Amino acid sequence: MMMAEHKHLAEQGAELVELRLDYIRRSVNLRRLLEHRHCPVVATCRRKQEGGRWEHSESDRVMLLRTAIADGSDYVDMEMDVANKIPRYGHTQRIVSYHNFEETPNNLEEIHHQMAQMDPDIIKIATMANNPIDNIKCLRLCRDSEIPTTAFCMGEMGLISRVLCGRSGAPMTYATFSEERKMAPGQLSFTQMKEDFLYDSLTHDTHVLGVIADPVAHSLSPVVHNACIREEGLDMIYLPFRVPKEYLEEFIGICPEMGIRGLSVTLPHKERCLKCINVLDDNVAGIRAANTIVFKEVNAYGYNTDCTAALNSMKRTIKSVRPDEEIFTDRKFLILGAGGVARAIAFGLSRQGANVTVCARDYRKAEALASALDCKSLDWPGRANFKASVLINCTSVGMHPNMDETPFESDWFDKRSIVFDTVYNPEQTLFIKQARAAGCPTITGVDMFVRQAAEQFSLFTGKKPNVETIRYELKRATSAARY
Repeated sequence: MMMAEHKHLAEQGAELVELRLDYIRRSVNLRRLLEHRHCPVVATCRRKQEGGRWEHSESDRVMLLRTAIADGSDYVDMEMDVANKIPRYGHTQRIVSYHNFEETPNNLEEIHHQMAQMDPDIIKIATMANNPIDNIKCLRLCRDSEIPTTAFCMGEMGLISRVLCGRSGAPMTYATFSEERKMAPGQLSFTQMKEDFLYDSLTHDTHVLGVIADPVAHSLSPVVHNACIREEGLDMIYLPFRVPKEYLEEFIGICPEMGIRGLSVTLPHKERCLKCINVLDDNVAGIRAANTIVFKEVNAYGYNTDCTAALNSMKRTIKSVRPDEEIFTDRKFLILGAGGVARAIAFGLSRQGANVTVCARDYRKAEALASALDCKSLDWPGRANFKASVLINCTSVGMHPNMDETPFESDWFDKRSIVFDTVYNPEQTLFIKQARAAGCPTITGVDMFVRQAAEQFSLFTGKKPNVETIRYELKRATSAARY
């Protein structure tokens, strides 16, 4: 089975495959395995403390690694504590490795220096990322080491370094045969690494874009932006960055060093990120929330594409269903929520002369937002009896996977109201379904997402994307996420 997997990976373009000897439960003819390899291999035998399955004696393990060298393995991986017990022989290259499943230690450079004294051809370091800043420690080792070094972080927050280590000079990275079989926390599959994140085509000159959020796994921005990047033939990659709020300022500060040229910003960072931005556009200055950061030379520029995207989505629908009425003036808008999206939409509507009321579960937040933007506020129970021309959900209620939730009861809808849900996954939220059942014209979050993503892409690249590509990829991804 193992060699069949190796054959399949070689056929798919893998240039180096790891032979995990600790996963073999029976006596193995190592020479025979190596004679029938389909591409160069790394012979590895991991103990349990390094995430492996070796259950026999340490002396037997060392002997197996020596045998792999004698039998002509292309590479043999040996941990720091045994490297000096396994002499160099023949043409086999030595990978000296260090694993830490608990943390990325502060003395990582010192550890790397010790490993460099152990006659390595390649140094491999894999540590756990407990914060996004740990990634830069590993990427710096890849970039600055005279000895070829593969250093990356494990865990969800380590994805950055797994994908970008090659761009920083690492001779290889590690991926698993399939998404179902992961050898280490946060490991990506070979297909994901090759097709989704274009690992083989990334170079030092590749511009990096991404979305910062916490959590971030649900974000579909990488899907749509990478599709547009491929369609335009740009030397760029767009990645998901999980950034807890306590590390936001430090992470944004090191973005230029990591080659990051632009960021999409979403929950919970849209307001907090302002302290990291040097130049604000007019929307951001008024909204006090940004969803886009572009790095140019020494400056970080902040933009808000939620505002214009939401207003343009409403304009289109209001014109089609109320062609004889003013689009915004004197129309009563009720906004549910008081976060970054609510702030952006309330600001845009107020500038258009609309009558805006903000309603949130935390009335203090609704009151503060209304006061800041010269709007009205309403307590959460009051939404049941408010007669709105346009009802807008800016909360996350109803977002995948909590698709059976809604911020509004079905018998509260007025068929004369236009109903807008900013949630885009799923497109047909319970809120939208109930509004349609009541006879209300509706606007889904997909339309707003497509518009704001297109504007972001233009800010990042200077090019206008094909909006139908964004719409298609978004709908395809949201459908796949539910099944």
